[in-house]
Amino acid sequence: MPGSPPELPLVVLDALMPTSQRLVLDRRGSTVWEVESHRDHYAVKVGYPIEATAEWAAQPWTALAPAREGAVLLRLGLVDLAYGEWERGTWNFQPWHEGPDLYQLWEPCRRPDSSIVPHTSVALGCVEALAELHAKGWAHGDVQPAHFIIGPERTHLIDLALAQGGNVPEGYDFPFRGCLVHYEAPEIARSVLDTGEAEPTQEADVYALGASLLISATGWRAMEYPDDAPRSVQREAVADGRRRLVKAPGELGELIDAMLSHAPGDRPTIYEVGKALS
Repeated sequence: MPGSPPELPLVVLDALMPTSQRLVLDRRGSTVWEVESHRDHYAVKVGYPIEATAEWAAQPWTALAPAREGAVLLRLGLVDLAYGEWERGTWNFQPWHEGPDLYQLWEPCRRPDSSIVPHTSVALGCVEALAELHAKGWAHGDVQPAHFIIGPERTHLIDLALAQGGNVPEGYDFPFRGCLVHYEAPEIARSVLDTGEAEPTQEADVYALGASLLISATGWRAMEYPDDAPRSVQREAVADGRRRLVKAPGELGELIDAMLSHAPGDRPTIYEVGKALS
């Protein structure tokens, strides 16, 4: 029912028999839960269809995204997961990853008059997580700071619902219509403006990682446009390459600038980025 508190689908409750559950996120047609059970510690994602609005027109994919992500993770070799359908959409559960995300971890770097420089080892962990995906022939499609979880042993790249690179069950698939514009490469923004769709690429992922590192280190997004501008106006600014005059401090500055090159062919590959950092 609209407006009612979100609940876990019964099929998930039956599968996991939680000993504890915590709602982590409830927005834009999806909920994310942290669930502990005798089986293990999981992230549970549940999708709901978004009602048609001016901002979210043609976004019924939100109900399909959890199952699509589950199918992608299965293709990538993850076995401790499950996904399926419920009466309002789809769901998946997958291992929970503990730790702050990139933006949270670098918060001290963004404080006024801070002398703390973002550590290249953190950036390298993000690069390695993305490089692992690229090595398997996939593009993530939705790289952003919140999707890098900096764990005690390694960095995890999460939220693969929009990833492209292999077969996905037709019933759960949907066109890629862009991502958060702050991290959208110019060629992706232009394609979405012109056709309503785009094709995620590894080159666009590199751009998005550069934009993620920049905003996490400085608090400034890569492109210049009003905060409250419509998405179409934001995308025009990105497609036209209206870069801000802002640079990340330390060794990262020049590397991020290269990652944010307007032309995809001018950007380093994720492996070249890793080599530069290590």
